Amino acid sequence: MAVDGTYEITIDTPMGAQTATLTLKTDGDALSGKIDSPLGAQEFSGGSVSGDDITWQMEIDSPMGKINLEYKAKVTGDDIAGEVKAGGFGSSPLKGKRV
Repeated sequence: MAVDGTYEITIDTPMGAQTATLTLKTDGDALSGKIDSPLGAQEFSGGSVSGDDITWQMEIDSPMGKINLEYKAKVTGDDIAGEVKAGGFGSSPLKGKRV
């Protein structure tokens, strides 16, 4: 599918810009992948894809405890853009490019 691939992304959080490498893989309308960041690598599954729109969730450990992250994004050509909702901390914009 058009969303499969590896992307260099930036998430503009209240604590500053966070960069990561995002790898996406589709199987029908199912989405899985991995995020590699300075905080480590974490795989995810159970996401969904509808055309170029993608969603997935993952849980991270933080100094404040576990935080559920909800990702919503759209892939347009080699660009990815969307948002990440981090529990009660609100949403942060996500953007990046396929590498």
